[in-house]
Amino acid sequence: MRVEDLMKSKVFTVEQHDLIDRVFFLIHYEKVRHIPVVEKGKVIAIVSDRDLYKALGPKNNSNVIEATSGKSAAELHVVPQKVQHIMRRGVLTVKPEAYASEAAAIMADNKVGALPVVDDNNKLVGILSATDILRVFSKIEKSSEKRAERIATGISHK
Repeated sequence: MRVEDLMKSKVFTVEQHDLIDRVFFLIHYEKVRHIPVVEKGKVIAIVSDRDLYKALGPKNNSNVIEATSGKSAAELHVVPQKVQHIMRRGVLTVKPEAYASEAAAIMADNKVGALPVVDDNNKLVGILSATDILRVFSKIEKSSEKRAERIATGISHK
């Protein structure tokens, strides 16, 4: 199985000069955990939900989060800070034609939760997350378990 078979082609990205409130929005409203940082379509870094939370600090850190009074309730907004201050450079990437097992090994060995998928020109074409790999592993394992059950009960085909 190849990376291109598992990756998501719709990828939310940010640029290094964007404010981290864009990252906050994508993580909370688009439900993504890893966001590639691009420059002219090429991957230069990555930002994860953990990077964001580390930058925000403890909940009571008033230097990063400010409360403002609204009509009905207090709103929170992130104090302006650029993505370049929280992004991780030296991002690991993978090619679409790579085997999924290779990508899984890279993620496990380097303890990363996602790999941007890039073409030969380092242009972003997708993203592969550990969740994508676990989803496929689960399907394969479930199929294998059902097959083993059929063999154990003497049913060869179904």
